[in-house]
Amino acid sequence: MSAKPFAHPALLYRGAPEYVAATTAFVREGLAEGEPVAVAVPAANLALIETALGADAGRVLLLDMTEAGRNPGRIIPGVLREFADRHPGRHVRIIGEPIWPGRSAAEYPACAQHEALINLAFSGRRATILCPYDLDGLTSDVLEEAARTHPVLRDASREWDSADYAPELVIEGHNRPLDEPEAFVSLRFDNGNLSAARSLAAREAAAMGFGADRLDDIRLTVAELGANSLDHGGGAGTLRVWAEDGRLVCEVSDAGHITDPLAGREPVDPRTAGSRGLLIVNLLSDLVRVHTRAGATTVRVYFDPARPCP
Repeated sequence: MSAKPFAHPALLYRGAPEYVAATTAFVREGLAEGEPVAVAVPAANLALIETALGADAGRVLLLDMTEAGRNPGRIIPGVLREFADRHPGRHVRIIGEPIWPGRSAAEYPACAQHEALINLAFSGRRATILCPYDLDGLTSDVLEEAARTHPVLRDASREWDSADYAPELVIEGHNRPLDEPEAFVSLRFDNGNLSAARSLAAREAAAMGFGADRLDDIRLTVAELGANSLDHGGGAGTLRVWAEDGRLVCEVSDAGHITDPLAGREPVDPRTAGSRGLLIVNLLSDLVRVHTRAGATTVRVYFDPARPCP
């Protein structure tokens, strides 16, 4: 492994035997060195690792990434940093698998940006984060971007530096205008009618069958996005709401520009004054997509009515 304080290798694997051998070796290396270890991968893979680790599994934090990382924007603050910050001054070892066969086309751009942003979020920190990629189940485009978001690549037999490493290209490459919905309801809001925007989103969500807890989450999410528009987006914004593939979608557009690529992805000390809007949005939503440029930002959030609040 790299002797640098932070390492972010991608594991390129084929089949369950390679996956289990590489991931459990990584875990046991960390345990042997006295490092805190976490594993956040999809449930089926989590079961494979847990079984193979045997008694050692009790010494590892095991998380189902399909739940903890359903929204890729939640993984850095809610999984990776949350674990690392619990062990200040110690080198931590994490397996994080945010991209797996079955991730939707709507989710993938946020996943790829997340992988690129790990390098910024953990620069200089004492951590090794291993990200598995299924060579048989993922497309060539996804695997090509894995080489851009990870400085080091490894497979069953060797490890090498990525000649294509360029995370900034992935961050900006997926910062694209979002597809237009076929039909929606909308409201232009400012400081005088932000409550109407919250009510519109809640009304549409209730019609789709959302429960009371999720309605509260949706109201809070729209309120935080709206407050950002009032404070940083020119004092006004536009809310659009629609249903898409069984999900509720709420979108807020304004005249602002998000210049910090880690906005909404870093934990905030509750004792620190300042806005937590985008962080709250990432923690409460099932998916967040953003397109931002000078003079225009669109934040689109997705909610699944069948899911409990996180």
